Amino acid sequence: MCTKLAIGLALVASVIKIVICYEVPEAKLEAIYPEGLRVSIPDDGYSLFAFHGKLNEEMEGLEAGHWSRDITKAKNGLWIFRDRKAKLKIGDKIYFWTYVLKNGLGYRQDNGEWTVTGYVGEDGNPISEGVIPNSPSVTSSTAAPNWQPPTTSNGEGGTYPCELSVSQVSVPGFVCKGQLLFEDNFNEDIDDGKIWTPEIKFPGEPDYPFNIYLYDQNIQAKDGKLTIKPMTLESRYGEGAVETFLDLTDRCTGKIGTEECYRRAFGPQIIPPVISGKVTTKHSFAFKYGRIEVGARMPLGKWLIPEIQLEPRDNVYGAKRYSSGLLRIACVKGNVEYSKNLYGGPILYDSDPFRSAYLKEKVGFDHWSKTFHNYTLVWRPDGISLYVDGENYGDVLPGVGFAEEARKNNIKSGSQWLRGTLMAPFDQMFYISLGLSVGGIHEFPNGPNKPWTNKSVKAMIDFWKAKDQWFSTWFDDTDMLRIDYVRVYAL
Repeated sequence: MCTKLAIGLALVASVIKIVICYEVPEAKLEAIYPEGLRVSIPDDGYSLFAFHGKLNEEMEGLEAGHWSRDITKAKNGLWIFRDRKAKLKIGDKIYFWTYVLKNGLGYRQDNGEWTVTGYVGEDGNPISEGVIPNSPSVTSSTAAPNWQPPTTSNGEGGTYPCELSVSQVSVPGFVCKGQLLFEDNFNEDIDDGKIWTPEIKFPGEPDYPFNIYLYDQNIQAKDGKLTIKPMTLESRYGEGAVETFLDLTDRCTGKIGTEECYRRAFGPQIIPPVISGKVTTKHSFAFKYGRIEVGARMPLGKWLIPEIQLEPRDNVYGAKRYSSGLLRIACVKGNVEYSKNLYGGPILYDSDPFRSAYLKEKVGFDHWSKTFHNYTLVWRPDGISLYVDGENYGDVLPGVGFAEEARKNNIKSGSQWLRGTLMAPFDQMFYISLGLSVGGIHEFPNGPNKPWTNKSVKAMIDFWKAKDQWFSTWFDDTDMLRIDYVRVYAL
């Protein structure tokens, strides 16, 4: 963009127009691994730098765009715009324009376009295809670490060294059919959080379980097994702890300032009386479509619920009442009367009948707590299949779409699924979750042998008052969830 100055010359009886042009430096855009966008230009005496852009959508003239930011200070010789939460995929295109102020005059660079072709680290160094820093459990079984897709002379993509999969992952690199995408055999501790992140919070809606998630001696990775074991709150914090308060704010993984991080007992509302555990790959690995296998041995203690599942990373369709779905890889409820019943499949709503409408059941010859079994969920763009020890025990097909079935059942969240495919909400990235919860208001039907009533304000305290009925069944490791391995393969 040029600035035109008119200068009068006394020696010439005319006005000469001198055109002074200044070109704004070309902006450098970078996709940061694992997430983030960085835009920079070198400093040239500017007093302001502005970036305006949109993701996968052309700008309409000089509109503000999805990104619209004025930067008023350079850093180390660069003017930098940064969005640390941007989730960019290979092939994404950013349309943008930039603006600078120099010596009181404004200049623009219009009609910018940039396509994501790779990722860099925070230091700006490229991350090789198929290589994931500091995460040895995620492997690339086909591509060489530094292999780059070839290009033709006109810049179009060449051939890949394998047949590409429909599976997608949250880490850089292409995905080959049948590729091992993730594996952990729990031969190392999980303290560093490079693969698994322990949850530390009070779980709440929609199921309101009777436990807290903490990371203590109740979670261990030892001798090639992950174990999650419940314990009473009083065994950790002393007698009467359920009637006081507990503040987890300094280490809480939930939303600070909410009941996910702080609870105070009042009236019949006590502090959750059980401490349990949960670990997830929320911050390290997520995928869409694939086959996940988990080797597990289920607990048998009363009112225990193993959480071996896939949870939505971004809650694209909403965060409440399973609006964005949940995929159960395997669940065997601990009570003896339930412990031969294996369930797996999608959950689309918090309460029945729609909660269990798509869950599949396998009745075993013995309790699933006796030994380890291989539990497998195959998640495809056209359906979900469930297996145990290689035996298919259920298939879930979307038919005309889960949204249509939700409409028939007056499930309001289903209207959001119309924005996706027939598989919506199961057409987004999900992460792996392993945990153990207790009780709650949806998992067990009301009955004469259950010490609490679902949705009662006294549900949790009634459960705790009946401790003598269930705590005696938590012995000799019958209360422990054991995980031998987790593997994810591309379709």
